[in-house]
Amino acid sequence: MPIIRSPAVTPHKPHRVLITGAAGSVGGQLRAELQGVYPILRLSDRIDIEPRPGVEEFVKADVTDPAGLERACAGVDGLVHLGGIPIERQWEDIRAVNIDGVHNLFEAARRQGVRRVVFASSHHVIGFYPRSRRIGVEVVPRPDTRYGVSKAFGEALGAFYADKFGLGVLSIRIGNVAPRPVDHRRLSNWISPTDFAQLVRIGLEHPDLGYEVVYGVSGNTRGWWDNEAAFRLGYRPRSNAEDHAADVLADHPVDPSGPIAKRYMGGEFAALDYAGDYTSSGGLTQEPE
Repeated sequence: MPIIRSPAVTPHKPHRVLITGAAGSVGGQLRAELQGVYPILRLSDRIDIEPRPGVEEFVKADVTDPAGLERACAGVDGLVHLGGIPIERQWEDIRAVNIDGVHNLFEAARRQGVRRVVFASSHHVIGFYPRSRRIGVEVVPRPDTRYGVSKAFGEALGAFYADKFGLGVLSIRIGNVAPRPVDHRRLSNWISPTDFAQLVRIGLEHPDLGYEVVYGVSGNTRGWWDNEAAFRLGYRPRSNAEDHAADVLADHPVDPSGPIAKRYMGGEFAALDYAGDYTSSGGLTQEPE
């Protein structure tokens, strides 16, 4: 079981919560779920967003601009970092946004006195584990892409800022946030917007959070992950992808994924540019322990 370290106590709910990447799909869903939960939601993105008067405000910022991030973090009690590149790209792009950018974000939070950070990590941190193996958060990362590598870095950086500077940090290894699962794979890794918002609130409000990693997944019957770390923090998922299984399987009677995508948790991300032979000793036949 993961150990909570460097506890940073938050005696009450945050007043002003910053959501970076608020213009994206996940940001929009979270924004709707958190309406009325906190007095002020501060939205930030590199593109303009129209805030709701009286309950939202907008600060334009890019993660590659440290000064802009400091402005976005000023006066904030809690931060949800959703910004960044959400897909595979060339290393130079990933490094600038998802590695240097997340360092800029944590440093801005530290300098501005933000006490809580929820970091949107990804299940692609462990994308090369086989679906046949049920794993918890204690396993060694096996990223499936440069994108997955960047999220593993973000998790490590979050641990550093928690242990070194006393921030409370929750890294959520997100599966797929959507109103409903839409294919075979998402019957295992889906999380409803309501359940995702519950995890975010745990990260912002739990009284004894130091640094933790959890899986961002609903209580899915076909799930791959042991989410005991989340349950220990009080997570009680309300959704189950199995409630949508009949519709998904009616729309997609056969899973069209190739053998690599079907084998590994990362799906098509694991299959992308794969040049090994998973059926021989030159591939990944020796599953990570």
